[in-house]
Amino acid sequence: MIYVLIEREVAEDLESTYEEAARQLLTNAYKTTGFVDGHTYTEKNNPRRRFTLSKWKSVLHWQQWYDSEERRDQMAQLAPMLAQDERITILERA
Repeated sequence: MIYVLIEREVAEDLESTYEEAARQLLTNAYKTTGFVDGHTYTEKNNPRRRFTLSKWKSVLHWQQWYDSEERRDQMAQLAPMLAQDERITILERA
């Protein structure tokens, strides 16, 4: 099992638009083979800073989702709402 931490900074005044697009992206990830669980978080003192922590059966499963046409299409819609590129960190238990 691995965890994937995705950090995003939402552009000013686009929070509500971002929420809908990000929710759809996570909903579609839930349907993907190898996806185990996922949660989203907001930084306590910066509501524009968002985190998604998802659990995958393997790096291969995550990579298949990351490279999928479906994710690319959704990120094409989401990316203009971000103040900067998303940052992805793959984690495993120590």
